[in-house]
Amino acid sequence: MRIAIIGTRGIPNNYGGFEQFAEYLSVGLVKKGNEVVVYNSHNHPYQKKKWKGVQIIHCFDPEYMIGTTGQFIYDLNCIINSRKHNFDIILQLGYTSSSVWNRIMSKDAILLTNMDGIEWKRSKYSKKVQQFLKYAERLAIKYTDYFIADSIGIQEYLKKTYNVKSTYIAYGAELMGYPNPAVLVEFKLEQYAYDILIARMEPENNIEMILDGFINSNKERDLVVIGSLNTKFGKRIAKKYNDKRIKYLGFVSGIERLNSLRYFSNLYFHGHSVGGTNPSLLEAMASNALICSHDNIFNKSILEQDAFYFSECNKICDLMNSISKKSFKEFTANNYKKINKLYSWDKIVDDYDTFFKNISL
Repeated sequence: MRIAIIGTRGIPNNYGGFEQFAEYLSVGLVKKGNEVVVYNSHNHPYQKKKWKGVQIIHCFDPEYMIGTTGQFIYDLNCIINSRKHNFDIILQLGYTSSSVWNRIMSKDAILLTNMDGIEWKRSKYSKKVQQFLKYAERLAIKYTDYFIADSIGIQEYLKKTYNVKSTYIAYGAELMGYPNPAVLVEFKLEQYAYDILIARMEPENNIEMILDGFINSNKERDLVVIGSLNTKFGKRIAKKYNDKRIKYLGFVSGIERLNSLRYFSNLYFHGHSVGGTNPSLLEAMASNALICSHDNIFNKSILEQDAFYFSECNKICDLMNSISKKSFKEFTANNYKKINKLYSWDKIVDDYDTFFKNISL
């Protein structure tokens, strides 16, 4: 099959979750005998036309010049270019800046949309932007041939809100290798003597709830916070929670370093509340982290009984005061096994390949 992947800034991954997903999926599909094209921004650091067997098509992307509006122009350029090729399937990752152009998508190709999270619920957006995102979501529903949900929660949302059927195919993760104690020296930390929070500094990730719970705890243990503070919300957080026990590390690059920091933590806090399957949650599971998660269907459908849950700061305070990782090895072992059985990239690629073959018959 000839498959195109649109909706990302391109591969190899230099940005985020969907780029990482496109990277693993495209390479895996090529190994299964498919011809795969991934659309890249024209200014992506990788400028060659092929990567690990995946064809790369670069399209003009003015986001770096004009901001968010440039994303819409980039997606339009990708869709226009896709009309020149005889694709069997076009996989659209997300819809926020592309669904407005879906009406001009080639009618000869099957359009699949991975719906991602419930974008219009993100509190970082203004009311007008939220209204637009609802509109964009409806357009994706209107023009998409098949829907993919990477979360049971998103699958239920699509059924309840639009009465559309979607196929559940999760996100993937790699099991970590051996943890590297050198990362503790780098950040002046001690094994299991700190809790950790890794997230974008956005309100819907319940950053303040977690930090309030930590401030109210009586533990001398550190709380390591990883995520860029170079936003209005991030700067406010750093100023509001000025506690010597909180270590703001900012953005930390490298999956190996992050996995080691997760592995050697006492508790790992996951506050995401409006997305689908969050990559960082799977990475925490794959790193043998003991997870304390926001109580919602997106997280609970993955973690099930192998985590602690919170929905208010007092619960976080109680967890920090009473839970020790060494007492819950069964939780971490079970989550590690889930990655191998349910969320490995090999399984995710197999699921997509099977689905593509079924709908193209």
